[in-house]
Amino acid sequence: MQPLLSRELEDYVFSHTKPPHDLFDELREVTYASMSSPNMQVGRVEGALLRTLVAISGARRILEIGTFTGYSALSMAEALPPGGRLVTCDIDAAAVSIAQRFFARSPHGSKIVVQLGDALEYVESLPEQEEIDLVFLDADKSRYVAYYEAVLPHVRQGGLIVADNTLWSGRVLSPQSEDDKGITAFNDLVTRDPRVDNVLLAVRDGVMLVRKL
Repeated sequence: MQPLLSRELEDYVFSHTKPPHDLFDELREVTYASMSSPNMQVGRVEGALLRTLVAISGARRILEIGTFTGYSALSMAEALPPGGRLVTCDIDAAAVSIAQRFFARSPHGSKIVVQLGDALEYVESLPEQEEIDLVFLDADKSRYVAYYEAVLPHVRQGGLIVADNTLWSGRVLSPQSEDDKGITAFNDLVTRDPRVDNVLLAVRDGVMLVRKL
């Protein structure tokens, strides 16, 4: 499939996005040296987008579903105000251990709470009145619909759900696997859901931005 952007344009986008703290470059190096699927990590552009969304939305309570090695959590935590909190969930203990090492080295790491275990079980255990300002969804694609339905009642009016990989390397056009079908089902559900407004952004591998009405 022909990419939307040439490598030259991708490099231009990258070079015209404000670089993060050096700690992020080190985290990227460690991730690529240690993890079998390092491309799961968000990069400079998507990290900057997440940081900006947190800042302009005024979010104070964030839920991340899919920690991996912590790049996205740290990006969002940078924009959280004092007293803000980000809960991040993952089942991969090896990835989370890397994330926690880098959280401990960041001045914003104290804003992050790690939940090692099934994210859906965590969301279902939340008190009914628990409100969330922003959710970042970047976990197993076959369960995107289940995650969405579980978190939406907790998202405040005007709050955001940001879902990663929603173009899924173009496989949304001809879904075959369970993950492919999970992404397309999520995209279709969000687009027809009267409870939300949404836009699908062609950032990296696709970012679905959802605002609760």
